[in-house]
Amino acid sequence: MDNSLSSLDLRALLRLMFLSREGDRREGILLRQGKGWFQVSGTGHETLGVVSLCLRPDDYLFPYYRDRAVALARGVTTAELASAYLAKASSSSGGRQMPGHYSDRSKNIFSVATPTAAQCLPAAGAAWGFKLAGTDQVAVVMVGDAATRQGEFYEAIAFALQESLPVVFIIEDNRYGISTPTDKFFPFRIGALGEKALVRVNARDPELLHETMQASIAKARAGEGPTVLWCELDRLCSHTSSDDQRLYRDADELAIEAAQDPIALLAQKLIAEGKLTEAQWETEQAEIVAEVDTAYRAAEQEPDPRPEPMTHLFGPESAPVSSPFRSAEPTTMVAAVNETLKHALAQNEKVILFGEDIEDPKGGVFGLTKGLTVAFPQQVFNAPLAEATILGTAVGLAATGYMPLFEIQFTDFLPPAFNQLLTNVANLRWRTCGDWSCPMVILSPYGAYLPGGSIWHSESNEGIWAHVHGLHVVIPSTPEDAAGLLWTAIHGNDPTLFLLPKHIFRKRGQVSESPAPIPLGKAVIRKPGKEITLVTFGNCIEVAEEAIEQSGLSVELIDLRSIAPLDYETIAESLSRTGRLVVVHEDARTTGIGQAIITEMTACPERFQLLYSAPQLVARQDTYIGFNPILEYAALPSVSQVVEALRRVME
Repeated sequence: MDNSLSSLDLRALLRLMFLSREGDRREGILLRQGKGWFQVSGTGHETLGVVSLCLRPDDYLFPYYRDRAVALARGVTTAELASAYLAKASSSSGGRQMPGHYSDRSKNIFSVATPTAAQCLPAAGAAWGFKLAGTDQVAVVMVGDAATRQGEFYEAIAFALQESLPVVFIIEDNRYGISTPTDKFFPFRIGALGEKALVRVNARDPELLHETMQASIAKARAGEGPTVLWCELDRLCSHTSSDDQRLYRDADELAIEAAQDPIALLAQKLIAEGKLTEAQWETEQAEIVAEVDTAYRAAEQEPDPRPEPMTHLFGPESAPVSSPFRSAEPTTMVAAVNETLKHALAQNEKVILFGEDIEDPKGGVFGLTKGLTVAFPQQVFNAPLAEATILGTAVGLAATGYMPLFEIQFTDFLPPAFNQLLTNVANLRWRTCGDWSCPMVILSPYGAYLPGGSIWHSESNEGIWAHVHGLHVVIPSTPEDAAGLLWTAIHGNDPTLFLLPKHIFRKRGQVSESPAPIPLGKAVIRKPGKEITLVTFGNCIEVAEEAIEQSGLSVELIDLRSIAPLDYETIAESLSRTGRLVVVHEDARTTGIGQAIITEMTACPERFQLLYSAPQLVARQDTYIGFNPILEYAALPSVSQVVEALRRVME
């Protein structure tokens, strides 16, 4: 089969490239007129529109912000790009993202995030989903040359090679990262990465690029693994509208690159070959100029977005269903989680477990996944020692219809994945106005009160995770709650960080014969009382129970169970009965959940008037957990501190 570009294809490509260029030019004019706030141009990168011409509708595209021509070739209209430039309500992000952040679920164009290379791991995750499903779909991910120094770029390539995934990585090498020449930074140019799967191409030539791209796609569809396509081209513009490349680039260098303008070269080629006349080309350019002018004038008249910043943080709330977990004898949270995961895997083949050391015979460092590989070998997989890979591939799997239930071995190890958590997992729904979403569960043991863990195995940091908008944060304290909350999270529409308190997750507890569904964000009263409301969760439940017993006071004990969302109503209702408040948590005091609760209870006049005394907070000192148990327990909330707080509010 001849996959080369015909003369008609080249004519159409030339029009597409000029359409992209004219859109960039028009936005530059509008910006100078004070219409708009920011622009990122794809001038010089227009030949990459060829990439979309090589894809099927069911393939997935993960572009970056200089890929205007790629988006147009994929079917995004100039009118849609005009709305995005002017941040109108009808744009793909509803005015929430900068221009150039393309997204269209109907065309499988994954939403662009500004942090460079953040799209690479989700693309690998999508490709993994295609392989697991047995389809011949392909994921294509595009990055700038400067972004190749991001660690996630390497992680994505490593995972794609490891699993022989159907993904093509396209590096748009224009030799600049804003003002910095990348010659000494680009890993393939300096020999920092091997050349396995690497193909270098002069992307200024659309025919050569098309031929190379077709071969890469064919390789991926045949199950022969990824290709890294090194595309050499030129950035014929400043980095963005906030930049002026004339300040750091030599005039001769700019002149040389201008002479390599791919639009001019392709037009000259077609004219020289008699496939296009100069008069025809002038007419076509005038038509495109008018088309772009019409689109941007119409976009100026479109409605602006309404100030509704909270919309699309979460999807529709799914009705919680009763957990299938049953246990005639007292059991542990570890066993409850294991059995719940087993039910989820059996119920839905799209449920995937992925994490470090989770395969049998080990079954995870805490045994959370013991026996699951044996029972479900096609759904349970060991991950490399790379937390960003775990969360990033989960994003891509979720985008292709899977339900990732992925484990981070200790909450302390979430920081390497923090970029994906903030950049894609939590805000994907918000930044696309619900067009894309990321349902998943991140399982992670957390917390201290278990000597010998030290700084990187004993932190809790739930205040940090609760600050991530668009993320549910759940912390059970009983086996029944662990099963019920996990089952609700698995059937939810949004990402959930499921924290398992290590000190008590082997503590035995009874499970009801017919447990009721447990919604996220609903606290429970563990012990009724008349004099004081004590709010806590996780490991501190045990501390609080002992303190209540020692105090001899009538204390109502509230277990939050979820800290995002947080059940302020139950706390306020309890205060209406007791009038006194103590909050206990093992996270650091400053900006912890306790300070948020006390603020909410005292900032509202109706709630403030319920209080008989100043609320008290017992929390970890603003420091780290040491290895010696003396150091660990010195930093953590103690029973004696809670007793003191209970007595203080009674004064």
